[in-house]
Amino acid sequence: MQLIVISHPDTVTNEARIINQLFDAGLTRFHLRKPDWDEKQLVNLLRQIDQTFYPYIALHQQHHIAVDFNTKRLHYTEKHRLATEPKKLILQKEEGYVLSTSTHADKDLRSFKNFVSLTQDITNSSSPLFDYTFFGPVFNSISKAGYQSQLPNDFQLPSNIATPIIALGGVKPSNLDKLKFMGFDGAAVLGTIWNDSVQAVTNFRKLQEYLLTKQA
Repeated sequence: MQLIVISHPDTVTNEARIINQLFDAGLTRFHLRKPDWDEKQLVNLLRQIDQTFYPYIALHQQHHIAVDFNTKRLHYTEKHRLATEPKKLILQKEEGYVLSTSTHADKDLRSFKNFVSLTQDITNSSSPLFDYTFFGPVFNSISKAGYQSQLPNDFQLPSNIATPIIALGGVKPSNLDKLKFMGFDGAAVLGTIWNDSVQAVTNFRKLQEYLLTKQA
């Protein structure tokens, strides 16, 4: 299973240093999500991150600065995706960008499937437009109080979605096995990493070691 770390939406003490340490510990994908930050704040944080890691960072906002930081990873929120012309996304794919997006409920998965079919009709390509999508909350959120999962205990993903689905919301070592049963291709973590930023790297290592053990 893939393991992705999402940034805390607000400022974190020693944030850039912790992000560098997470990469040094083996992180291969980091989603930079700061919905209330302006371009200057994002640029300031990125400049404090080792440039070696830029290709592994996906931008949720300010997509236009990607070219300045040698990253080809762009994330679209559900709202942003629905407001974007498919032709723009197709052009970005042709330029080599890795695109990801978000969905939040069963009905969203169905509409997402239709959206993928639409773009495939345009491109005549059998490859999904988005390289993966977040789906959640799968469990009750750790970082957002009251943001609870609406999924039944026996939930399983439909088997006919070509795009890899990454579980989001309430992910921690004790429920990683359940994600595999549900059919997820990976997990994205936020609260488990950032709710105690002093333990961020330690908690990341626990998740990583658990997944490596299960996949061995």
